[in-house]
Amino acid sequence: MPSRVRSSSSAPWAKALAAVALAAVAAGCGRQAAPPPPHPAAGPKPAARPAGPPLPWGSRHASSILPGDILIADAGNNRILLVTPDKRIVWQFPDPGQPSPLYDNDDVFFGPHFDEIITNEEDNHTIAILNFKTKQIVWRYGHPRQPGSAPGYLNTPDDAFLFDQGGRQIITVADIKNQRILFIDRATKRIIKQYGQTGVRRADPPVTYAAPNGDFPAPDGGMLVTQIGGNDAILLNRQGQVQWTVHFPSNLSYPSDANFTPDGNIICAFYTNPGAVVEMSPSGRLLWEYRVTSGPGKLNMPSLAVMLPNGLVLLNDDYNDRVVVIDPKTNQIVWQYGHTGVPGTAPGYLNDPDGMDLLPAGVVPGAKNPIGHHLWSYPGNGY
Repeated sequence: MPSRVRSSSSAPWAKALAAVALAAVAAGCGRQAAPPPPHPAAGPKPAARPAGPPLPWGSRHASSILPGDILIADAGNNRILLVTPDKRIVWQFPDPGQPSPLYDNDDVFFGPHFDEIITNEEDNHTIAILNFKTKQIVWRYGHPRQPGSAPGYLNTPDDAFLFDQGGRQIITVADIKNQRILFIDRATKRIIKQYGQTGVRRADPPVTYAAPNGDFPAPDGGMLVTQIGGNDAILLNRQGQVQWTVHFPSNLSYPSDANFTPDGNIICAFYTNPGAVVEMSPSGRLLWEYRVTSGPGKLNMPSLAVMLPNGLVLLNDDYNDRVVVIDPKTNQIVWQYGHTGVPGTAPGYLNDPDGMDLLPAGVVPGAKNPIGHHLWSYPGNGY
């Protein structure tokens, strides 16, 4: 169906979304400009720990920059880390010194109750769900190192999300090289719905898609799809119908993982060197751009950028082996985990971090938390 456009001010869910997101952060976590850290290992002064026993996983409360802990897909090291705002590792999988059952865990997202983590292993052509408490893989889909398009097979899966829809758990995934987006029933492993035609690469949504690499949750059960081949982001409703399309600037290419900001705009990273990040309105107006071509601020193949409730931008800078926070007011990096361009496994180091999620202060991972508090929680979407 033809696309239509609207301004962010007409999005009825944007204000509610902002209120939900802000409720998940600690008081006083406002937008703050700060100079870039003098060294990658440096960081903001940690917030004071409140009176009482420590939280069960050892985390501290939010800082003025980060409203919670960061879950990182350290893909080159085949591990997942949970890092606090003051840069301490408080949880990781597998445990140090243990062999990893993961391979190229490209993205990581908490499940709807924060008791599980879902990761798509892109070059392994599989999806895995991990129990946070037991550190056991409890569900898999796909055949390791065997790309395919038949039922049970994937080819370069990206952005796997786990939804709880009234007790029925559904996994969505952008199956890039199969040119499709799948909806998989967790209990039966059956494909219950598909967007796109398997193997047909053509930017003609909703019939066909051109290398879809993003399938982020949207309000009312919708989905925001990113097309590498279309250089665009498409909002689909619950029925898979196109609501509007945002075309990215023609001087940028390889959009990666477009998602909504708390104000209902779109933020997207560009997987290039130098890399870029843009924020755009649903009507296609460019609101902000970050593209530094040299020096410590230059990005190298960033694959996911998200706007935090405080207005700062968190992103994984894959080939620079770091996760950073950028202040859009100053275009300066104000927080960094990892040493720029130096891969490693020691504390403070990453190797090709390719995905991340936020654990808001006050949410207990591994407990049966109610649905909500996620960066991508919207009314009625079960996330």
